Amino acid sequence: MKERPERKTEKHRRNRALLWQFLKGSKALYAVSILSAGITALADMAEPQVIRMAVDNALGGKEAAYSKPVMAVADALGGFAYLGRHIWIMAIGILCIALVRVFSQYIFRVSNTKASETLVKNMRDQLFSHIERLPFSWHMKNHTGDIIQRCTSDVDTLRNFVSEQLTSVFRIVLLVALSLSFMLSMNPKLTLISFLPLPVILVYSLIFYRKVGEGFLDCDENEGKLSDMVQENLTGVRVVRAFGAERREKERFEAQNEYYTGLWVKLGKILSLYWSSQDILSGVQMLLVVVFGAAFCISEEMTSGEYIAFLAYNTMLIWPVRMLGRMITEMSKAGVSIGRIEEIMAAEEERDRPGAIEPPLNGDICFEHVSFSYENGPEILHDISFTVKAGSTLGIIAGTGMGKSTLMYLLDRMMELPDGHGRITIGGVDIRNIKTAWLRKNIGFVMQEPFLFSRTIAENIAIATPNAGLEEIRTASRAACLDETVSSFSKGYDTFVGERGVTLSGGQKQRVAIARTLISATPIMIFDDSLSAVDTETDARIRAELELRFGTASIFLISHRITTLSRADKILVLDNGRISQEGTHEELIRQDGVYREIYEIQSGIREEAV
Repeated sequence: MKERPERKTEKHRRNRALLWQFLKGSKALYAVSILSAGITALADMAEPQVIRMAVDNALGGKEAAYSKPVMAVADALGGFAYLGRHIWIMAIGILCIALVRVFSQYIFRVSNTKASETLVKNMRDQLFSHIERLPFSWHMKNHTGDIIQRCTSDVDTLRNFVSEQLTSVFRIVLLVALSLSFMLSMNPKLTLISFLPLPVILVYSLIFYRKVGEGFLDCDENEGKLSDMVQENLTGVRVVRAFGAERREKERFEAQNEYYTGLWVKLGKILSLYWSSQDILSGVQMLLVVVFGAAFCISEEMTSGEYIAFLAYNTMLIWPVRMLGRMITEMSKAGVSIGRIEEIMAAEEERDRPGAIEPPLNGDICFEHVSFSYENGPEILHDISFTVKAGSTLGIIAGTGMGKSTLMYLLDRMMELPDGHGRITIGGVDIRNIKTAWLRKNIGFVMQEPFLFSRTIAENIAIATPNAGLEEIRTASRAACLDETVSSFSKGYDTFVGERGVTLSGGQKQRVAIARTLISATPIMIFDDSLSAVDTETDARIRAELELRFGTASIFLISHRITTLSRADKILVLDNGRISQEGTHEELIRQDGVYREIYEIQSGIREEAV
């Protein structure tokens, strides 16, 4: 479907605004590099004129007819006749021009490199900062590999375009304008001949612009898919090997890689056709200038010096025209990249409501008629209402996919409860009116799948409390029944756990995650099936420590294990997104229902009856 013109214009406007935002801190450096490029262009223009004067006027004795400033300089040096007898003076002039060119090129490279690195740093910083503040729902819809690809490959593509192409625009315009001016002053007919192929070059450059843009977008998107596949396989390498799926994953990767390679080969053919045809036209243009220029020299319509200078300017003219064509194709790539980056930057960040507050969060927690569904999905929670008294423990049990974790995501506002779908209050305050950072700071959350960073055990435990000392870390570890295990490691709490905690067992990772939550001593703690990988004895010890050390906290225990929930003040049983049973352990085992069935299976009563 073709994009509407007004939407396309608005998209270009947003892309330009985003690029201007990224350029903060590097604009002055780019200005210096552009100015240096302009000085280089002027030096390039001056050198053929000096050679022309040397050949025609100093050595050839032709009467000079240049501008007043040029004639003033020549007279100050003794006139062209004198310069002809002392040609070394003009050689020194050319050397001086070369030195100016070298110095200006050096300034260009240094300032352009600094500007380029500042630009890419700003892009990375702003992207990372923005992604960190995007809601959990956004991360659920976007693949990690594709996000990484946009933050690396697309950032580099944009950086290269700005630093290598846009900074050359001023120099290109200056070269074209001055070359055309000098060439017209020397021979208008030859100038017209030299310009004949140029409109053709520009027209087909615009045609290739669209083709290159479409091809690069396909390549970019499929590179994201390939990156996502690699990321998933590297993080899930143990699962792949456990199921002997190496060959299947290898075949999947090779198929995607072959398709991705084919896209680049196809794009390469388009670019090869573009550049080779441009080379042919440029060669034809150069040939026309050489042949007709020689003819004009023979017919004395041009002097030897003018011919030499004209060839130099023509060579200079071909370069900017070729660069302009290259710029058009690179602009197509950069347009795709800035568009993909803008899609991330345009995603709405988590924002607090106006007047959001930081109330005490040690009050009663109430869910009032809460219903929820994920985007474009069926309703998962149906009219959920319950209250957790401050300092009490609530147990939740249900089958897989019944909404247990979703309830906790809503409480922590990782998923936003829409208006009109009930409300959740803490101490009588709707959580939507509480500052998000304050809410999460006061809720400790141990998730189903504990995530550990590639750092030491101590750093993982203290990640939310970076100023915690070793004794505080050990206290939290003792409560999580982890201290004894860690002490047996040769490096203790300085043990490096590897990516995603790969060097630790499942139970050890869960206990590190529990210690990480306990060290913060938050007034609300959520344990989302976080004791599933520990044995029953360790489970009991951790629950006893929770009661002893954190009795004032409101605790949510989600588990499939009845023994984990048995000492909770109240237990909820969810069935198909609704509360089917509610009560203490003793009350629930006396009732007919799911809870008693699970209890009898886990305790072996049902097997004994059989």
